[in-house]
Amino acid sequence: MIEVDLAVASGLKLTCTREELAEKLALVSRAVSTRSAVQVLQGVLLRAEGGRLHLAATDMELSLRATLEADVAEEGAVVVPGRLLGDIARLLPEGTVALSAKPDEGAVTVECGPASYRLQAYSVEDFPRLPEVDTVQTSSVDAPALLDTIGRVSRAASRDESRPVLTGVLVQFEGAKLVMAATDSYRLAVKETELGDVAPDLEAIVPARALIELVRIAGGADTVELGVLENQIVFGVDGVWLTTRRIDGQFPNFRQLLPETFEHEVRATRSELLDVVRRVSVMAERSNPLRLRFAEGEVTASIQAPDVGEARETVPLEFAGDPLEIGFNPGFLREGIESIEGDDIVVRLISPLRPAVLKGADDDYTYLIMPIRLPG
Repeated sequence: MIEVDLAVASGLKLTCTREELAEKLALVSRAVSTRSAVQVLQGVLLRAEGGRLHLAATDMELSLRATLEADVAEEGAVVVPGRLLGDIARLLPEGTVALSAKPDEGAVTVECGPASYRLQAYSVEDFPRLPEVDTVQTSSVDAPALLDTIGRVSRAASRDESRPVLTGVLVQFEGAKLVMAATDSYRLAVKETELGDVAPDLEAIVPARALIELVRIAGGADTVELGVLENQIVFGVDGVWLTTRRIDGQFPNFRQLLPETFEHEVRATRSELLDVVRRVSVMAERSNPLRLRFAEGEVTASIQAPDVGEARETVPLEFAGDPLEIGFNPGFLREGIESIEGDDIVVRLISPLRPAVLKGADDDYTYLIMPIRLPG
């Protein structure tokens, strides 16, 4: 919970270790806004209370909060430039850091050994009031399963903010199963994950950026706490809290986008196909498609870049029937193959103008990719 009334009436004075301060600042500063003209969103709220220093930052889409132990002489709160304080803390000499601010002075003093800094502060009253996570009812979710699902699906989310719904990931908990889907309208990634335990009741479009931050925060954790507060989703990991807004809108019906029948189902060695795509893609520039020509017993990957040159490589695989040539965005194809787990990959094809689907031989992950029309 963030309470700022304390800061209006008192100063702040505390000491803590440089190492832990730098670590927590590096974490919460990832939520500091880099684009907003509102100065306070470029700051980190420091609140000293009850023998701990609480840190918080937000860009109004997501917020990050963390705490560390401190020797608090005066309780209070102040907002300081987040990235700047983080850089200072990281470069300070080893030892104890002293932070102090006097009421209505508008500045914070940072001291460690022979080093001393004085930073201009922002108004605490202007800092956004964040969701009170202490009151949220949460459920524990298996962290490795959750993070693996995020990592394999989120890369297909759009970065085009003109279509906000597509910048998010659809997150559905169905009994003991987690379903995630993301699309940028050129590709679609879907994964269904068995969690073992009954999961929380939730269906929401969550910003992909927030989920990627969760992967960074929760790496190595056993569980993630998950809760819902009005239009906010709350994630907790080892005392660190991430909150993010839900994206309003209707996510595309991804199940209807997946073809039910295919003309060809081709199996290949995943690592071999991935290496070929990576090597040939070196020649790609701008919008040059990567061509895959499937013929009897082989597939040939090639790129023709008029201003650079061309590349071509053939790899054996199981294919029978008339030759089929189809073009893809090289980066999208590479990311799709990278997301598949296991030794083998299954490529399902319909025609050069219909989407292809990539799957693992024994996997619950599906990657649909739209083709690029080839000239001629």
